[in-house]
Formats: sequence, C-alpha cells, structure tokens
Amino acid sequence: MFRKFLFFLILLAPSLALAAPPAYKLGARDIISVSIFAGGEEQIKVDLTVSDQGTVNFPFLGSTQAKGLTTAELEGKVTAPLETQYFVAPQVHIQVKDYQSLQFSISGAVKDPGNYSMTSATTIMDLIAKAGGVTREHGTVAYLRRNDEDRGGKPEPKKINLQKLLDEGDMTLNVRLESGDSVYIPLAEGLNTSESKVYVSGEVKKPAPVNYQPGLTALAACIEDGGFTQYAAPNRATLIRTENGEQKIIKIDLEKVTKGAIQDVPLKPGDRLNIPESWL
Repeated sequence: MFRKFLFFLILLAPSLALAAPPAYKLGARDIISVSIFAGGEEQIKVDLTVSDQGTVNFPFLGSTQAKGLTTAELEGKVTAPLETQYFVAPQVHIQVKDYQSLQFSISGAVKDPGNYSMTSATTIMDLIAKAGGVTREHGTVAYLRRNDEDRGGKPEPKKINLQKLLDEGDMTLNVRLESGDSVYIPLAEGLNTSESKVYVSGEVKKPAPVNYQPGLTALAACIEDGGFTQYAAPNRATLIRTENGEQKIIKIDLEKVTKGAIQDVPLKPGDRLNIPESWL
C-alpha cells in the first residue's frame, strides 16, 4: 500500500510544482516582520513598512530597496552586508505581516463591481467573492488584464473559463492575481438588457461597437475590443456622452485606472469612447 501511495506522489509531484503560485513581490506600504539571529540568539526583531519609494529602513543597514523583491530575495540581499560588517554567520528571516499594496479592479457581471484593496495574496475567486459573487446572468468566460507596467508591455487580456472554474471546481484556473490586475466578466450571450451599443474607436486592436451591459466600464470596453495597441495613449482617452440633447466630453486617464489609482468610468448606452494615438 505504501509503495502505491509513494508512486502516486511521484506522479503527482510535477503537476504540483507547475501549480505552485509565484512568490509574492513586496510593494509600497507592505509591512514586513524582520528577525536577525546570530551567535545562537535573536539579535533583533522589528516590523518595517515599505515606503512609497519602495525602501525600508533596515536594521544596521539603513535605507534598503525592497519593492519588487520577494522576502527570500530581500533576505539574500541583506545577509551579505550584515555578515561583512556586523555578525558572524547571521540568519535573517523576513515575513509579510500585512499586505497593503494589493489593488485590483473587477467589472461586468458581478454584484458589486469596482476597485478593491486586498490584505493578502489574492486569486480570481477571492476577487469575485469580494465583489459579492457573479450575477446569475454571467457568461462562461472572464477576461484578465495583467498589469505589466514593470515589464513595459502592452498586455493581452487572458481568457479564463469560468464554467470550469466555478461550476466544475477546476482550481488550476484559479489564477493568482498581481497588484493592478483588472478582471472583466461579461454577461452570457443573448442576455444583453439593451440593444444599444457603446462605440470604441482609435488605438484599440479591434475597434468595433460593444453591446451595452450593466456594469460595463471604459476599460472593460477596451478589453472587449482586444486591448490597446502599442501606439495607444490611454492616459488621454475621451468619452463623448449625449445627455438631454447635449454632448458632454469626459476625459479619462485609463493608465491610472489600470494601476488602480482612480476609479474606472461606468458607461451608458450610446457612449463614444476614443483612445488617441501617442505623441511619441
């Protein structure tokens, strides 16, 4: 029996390794707990807050860049100078005590769309739950727009099969989110509550009218049309809306929306959204 169980674990190990989530990278306002051991004793234990500039005032070393590093990477970064200048064979242990830099947005067929700050590592199911769950009219696919600011990319929205995730419990689809990610869940096909359209033009990959749905936002409409082109200037997006026979022009900084710095703008039937070309 034990041999069969061991054989099962050996077969399962590669898939478990592939499913392991990426290590969390520290961000501004995260709080970390630091312990330094040397000579068989704990020399210091302290909580540190990552500043808006991404640094921590590390014991003995002063200002140390932490943003973008995992706790293991930060441990490795500080151990060498501590050993060189202060201790013999020090051991540094760092843990995240409070996650403060996790910002996400979700729109579409959820009960409470909007921007959310989370306090721990977050998956797409966590975010859906935070938004009150999906509505009964939700579609079978969710669109995830990954925040690739640090990699300088123009990310393609990723499709996630909600039917397999929510109805069949396939946890391999429960994607771990990164701060700044946006999730959009459209209504099921054929369940649009209005025949009205939202018109998207300019620097999106597939400019076309989008069926209006309750909860549709400016960023979600751009995702529906394939996302921004490499020449887009989403920070200068404009929305033209006709109300009571008068045209109203609304400026939207979709770059800040993507980063979670400002709220996304809910759309109305007949809205016209334009993404201009970058000046560079």
